[in-house]
Amino acid sequence: MDKINKTEQLRLALREFVNERAWDQFHTPRSLSISISIEASELLEHFQWQEHPDMDPVKVEEVKAEAADVFMYLMLLSERLNFDLVEAALVKLEANRIKYPVELSHGSAAKYTKLMSEGTKDE
Repeated sequence: MDKINKTEQLRLALREFVNERAWDQFHTPRSLSISISIEASELLEHFQWQEHPDMDPVKVEEVKAEAADVFMYLMLLSERLNFDLVEAALVKLEANRIKYPVELSHGSAAKYTKLMSEGTKDE
């Protein structure tokens, strides 16, 4: 038997969970996108009003649960729209390598547009 990777294992488990509850009818791209935003906001709530939050083990578990919600909704959205989420992330990472070249972005949190405009001034 072929070993199923964790991403595929999760995709199959999510599909089973949704099918058992007949929830697919509610999982439109719009509703899934809204759910992603809601869950991401719940994730942010753990850091509200704290510049450097204490990350005690209980807090980490709460953050982990919210991050998992975001991830699962993203997987459901990618399945609904028929794209591989991991492949999309790899493509986006490569695009970011181009937008944020090491020689301009190392140690900087500036947006790529600012990096590029500052990088061309020195040339």
